[in-house]
Amino acid sequence: MSSNEAGYTPAQRRELLAVARASIEAGLRGERLAVKTADYPPALREPHATFVTLHVGTALRGCVGSLETRRPLVEDVAHNARAAAFEDTRFAPLTPVEFGRLQIHISVLGAPESLPSGSEADVLRQLRPGVDGLILEEGMHRGTFLPAVWDELPAPRDFLRQLKRKAGLPVEYWSRTIRVRRYTVESIA
Repeated sequence: MSSNEAGYTPAQRRELLAVARASIEAGLRGERLAVKTADYPPALREPHATFVTLHVGTALRGCVGSLETRRPLVEDVAHNARAAAFEDTRFAPLTPVEFGRLQIHISVLGAPESLPSGSEADVLRQLRPGVDGLILEEGMHRGTFLPAVWDELPAPRDFLRQLKRKAGLPVEYWSRTIRVRRYTVESIA
């Protein structure tokens, strides 16, 4: 996977994972973690969009994130970690038993870049498998795949078609008004 501009140190990576874990632990107690942004180094206070993905063993247990930069990195990680554990509608809320076996993965998103999307072939030619995360928007339809999804869908055509399905569009659908943006992530696990 590709890195964004940030390049976090090992200590900063551990700190972000600790924030995510503490936020989930607070959620198990019915509380919200109070993140005091000023207590963190400047790199962790910079605004960034993130996704937090949770696994118990090899099974996906939650994945929630933000595509737009809204808040400081540590706050976004805390918010998305709690949401992935307790608000991902595909799963029941995380249990204390699962917490003991939880694996946390944080994706810090780089700035999205628009791709010329006059045709599906245009987009397919520009995709960088294993590197690009993709955002697809058409009217009220919107979906994203993180770069990690390339592990499951390594063919660009399959990747794009499944993203259309996720966004609520038919896999064969295309129009000149589709908006496609790509981004890279810095992965922290």
